[in-house]
Amino acid sequence: MKTFPVLAWKEAQEIIHTWRICVLPAMVIFFAVIGPPLARITPELLGSLTAGTKGSVTLPPATFADAYGQWIKNLSQIILFAIIIMYGGMVSTEVREGTAAFVLTKPVRRSTFIMAKATVHGLFVSIAFVVGTLATWFMTQLVFGAAPAGQLWAPALLLLLFALLVLAFMELFSVLIPATAGAAGAGLGLYALLAAGGAWDPLASYSPAGVPAIAAAMAANQAHMSPAWPAITGLVAAIAAVALAAFLFKRKEL
Repeated sequence: MKTFPVLAWKEAQEIIHTWRICVLPAMVIFFAVIGPPLARITPELLGSLTAGTKGSVTLPPATFADAYGQWIKNLSQIILFAIIIMYGGMVSTEVREGTAAFVLTKPVRRSTFIMAKATVHGLFVSIAFVVGTLATWFMTQLVFGAAPAGQLWAPALLLLLFALLVLAFMELFSVLIPATAGAAGAGLGLYALLAAGGAWDPLASYSPAGVPAIAAAMAANQAHMSPAWPAITGLVAAIAAVALAAFLFKRKEL
């Protein structure tokens, strides 16, 4: 494990000196900042557009829960899609460019190479989620004058576990599939499969497939299912995906 800090530093430098350091944080901050003001004006905007028309509906005033719901929706959709696209070449790019082969000529275990990637990029995604949620919390307090912490942070952290699960599978797909686009396509397929599985109550209650819906319900203070099992099974699946990626990478010809 002495080589782990060196590989972790290498991954951190790659984040800092590539487009990743800009794209994900910029997207997160953008949606975090515009979400609460947009949630505040949406009912008024829709009301003005339908005013005077037959069958027009008057929407209730927006609350902090609407801002929370918007943030959770953005995390579970747009931000997750960005993570899938960003990490399609998580391993395969270095294999294709010869970087992996050069690094592994040193006394470095392939499993350590995989673990360093999973750890550093998992930390990067975690920081982005936390910073974005902090910005949403601050903006919601500013716009609505109320921002209960638990109703925002609990679903956001639950979705962070879901994002780490997706990241783990992206690493696995990047080991299995040489083409970046192919790995990204597999990631989108996994997302679609989880979304479909979330519509079936037994799967939603006991697997990570239920996380997006549970997080949305928690943000609206309407949760009717415990997040415990989806969180536990999601964490186990993420660890298993990274372990399988390490196992397969050991046997991969570079």
